[in-house]
Amino acid sequence: MAATHTQPDPAPAGGLRWLPLLAAIAIMLGITAWPHALSGPTGGADHWAAMALFWAMSAGFVAGVGFRPHFILWRAGFSGPACLIGIALALLRLWTLH
Repeated sequence: MAATHTQPDPAPAGGLRWLPLLAAIAIMLGITAWPHALSGPTGGADHWAAMALFWAMSAGFVAGVGFRPHFILWRAGFSGPACLIGIALALLRLWTLH
């Protein structure tokens, strides 16, 4: 009987990725300490900036702990570059409001 050799599944990406994780922690602490930073010129909450920043925070936590979703759209939406894009969009939105 011939033995068949099968390749094991590749190991998941795993491992901490410090830049997105630290960005997510900074966003979390920053918004907790200064929630008015996401307000518009009239003093009301700017929902577009908040959505972009909270997306960046979520992507930073998911990518930072090393989790990689299987579905390609989730993987793209919760990656390190997605974290940076969310931060950039929030900053751009807040900069254009003031």
